[in-house]
Amino acid sequence: MVVRRLILVCGVLLSVIVLFISQPALAQSLGGYHAYVATNTLSLRAGPATTAATLVVLQKGDRMNFDGRDASQTWVHVKTEYNQVGWVNKNFLVISNAVIIFNLPVLTDGAPVSGGGSAPTAQPGQPTPTKAPVPTNAAPVVTGKVGGRFELGGQVRDLNDNSAGYMRRAGMKWVKRQASAGDGGAVGSINQAHNFGFKILISVIGVRNSILDDGYQNSYAGYVGDLAAAGADAIEIWNEENIDREWPTGQISPAKYVGLLAKSYNAIKSHNRNTIVIIGAPAPTGGESYWGVDRAWNDDRYTSGLAAAGAGRYADCVGIHYNEGIVSPRRRSGDPRGDNYPTRYFSSMLARGLSGFRLPACFTELGFLSPEGYGGLPGGFEWAKDVTVAQQAQWLAEAALLASSSGRVRLMIVFNVDFTEYGADPQGGYAIIRPGGGCPACDALGRVVR
Repeated sequence: MVVRRLILVCGVLLSVIVLFISQPALAQSLGGYHAYVATNTLSLRAGPATTAATLVVLQKGDRMNFDGRDASQTWVHVKTEYNQVGWVNKNFLVISNAVIIFNLPVLTDGAPVSGGGSAPTAQPGQPTPTKAPVPTNAAPVVTGKVGGRFELGGQVRDLNDNSAGYMRRAGMKWVKRQASAGDGGAVGSINQAHNFGFKILISVIGVRNSILDDGYQNSYAGYVGDLAAAGADAIEIWNEENIDREWPTGQISPAKYVGLLAKSYNAIKSHNRNTIVIIGAPAPTGGESYWGVDRAWNDDRYTSGLAAAGAGRYADCVGIHYNEGIVSPRRRSGDPRGDNYPTRYFSSMLARGLSGFRLPACFTELGFLSPEGYGGLPGGFEWAKDVTVAQQAQWLAEAALLASSSGRVRLMIVFNVDFTEYGADPQGGYAIIRPGGGCPACDALGRVVR
């Protein structure tokens, strides 16, 4: 979907450092190598396992190149700057954003190994040799595992072998696509997702100024029913219907939306009882006092209205969007914007989105905007100017863990996987595949999801 903001301006973990930092810092420290050691020491082993013999102990900052990996993508076969050859665990390295681990050839335990040379030492009367400094701005590795029924997915612009590989690396099981009612290509998207081994959520929008017409609503319901019959695993009914960019001006009403939801639910379930029906996620906003209630309803008031109008009887999941965070999702205060508005924080956004419902939540859009690798942000998005790619990776992994541990989140869709547009609406800044092909978030998510 098109992401725009309606924002009212009203040590254990330290033993391991995340793999990813900005490309300019990497270029300075790697000097043409693929990676360097992030921990104080790291064993170079004879095989891709902690039980394999240690050939030599590498030191923090030792650089290396890759020529292969193991099948699990956890171990990489390397040659260090001192010609030492063997296996190291990639989770203890800082890796260039340009390196894509899953594209490396899979090597066997019999790949060459050698203790090789040793690091240079100081000669009498000479200073100790030094390497380029190891950057200190890397985020900590997020530890833990998701559990229960929680599943992860991503919204993708172009599902192909490349993007699917990144998504599997992140532990994603779902693909999200958006369709407009009547779009005949959506059935092809369902088949494509299933052929790649993913479940698919389709967020269905339509003609904004026709949505209150009874005949159009019937047509819309028939369309989503056909998608369910074609095998759609989940369908989101409309999108951000609390703002007049998506719903007719002056007609924003939870009760009117529930009329569309009820027709759609009945059509979907009559064709496929297993298709998950998701209430369209409201736009996270406090904008009604600025734009007026003809143009926007605050998401909390709109959600309460949905619950009061009986939306819970016609859905399996409550849609929520969270896309304006610039602090860790573990934080409940301290947002630099200073207003502590509830939509700034993951926990209050979750509570806000589920108020009045006993249904689970489905985050149909959750992302963190980073300009790193793109340049300055356009007007209205400057609030994210200091967010790094490393933070994006860390925060997405933390959000997955928090969502899972809450016991109230069924699905989390990362916005987004592969968008590249970076204009007035900087969707590429939300993408987890970064310019140059790196995907720090893929590995951060993969560690907690897979």
